[in-house]
Amino acid sequence: MSFLRNPFFLLGTYVSALTAGSTYLLRAQIDYIQEEHEARMDELEGTLRGHIGLIEEALDRLEGTATEADRGKKMNEYYGKRGRDEKQKK
Repeated sequence: MSFLRNPFFLLGTYVSALTAGSTYLLRAQIDYIQEEHEARMDELEGTLRGHIGLIEEALDRLEGTATEADRGKKMNEYYGKRGRDEKQKK
């Protein structure tokens, strides 16, 4: 059991444990950041879809093809569509 007293063995064990611990912590932090980013992008996508609907409604009103019953219809249609046209999960 003299190898347990060897300073190089102890140093190697310490460095290995330190590397494994820091890798685990960094991976956990990256996963958290990725989830936060995904949530922000989903919110932004919904906002943009809603604005596109508003712009198309305004264009329809300017062209004279929209009725009062159509007001808010496209915005709700686009906003409700968000997140549903994502890639199929395997």
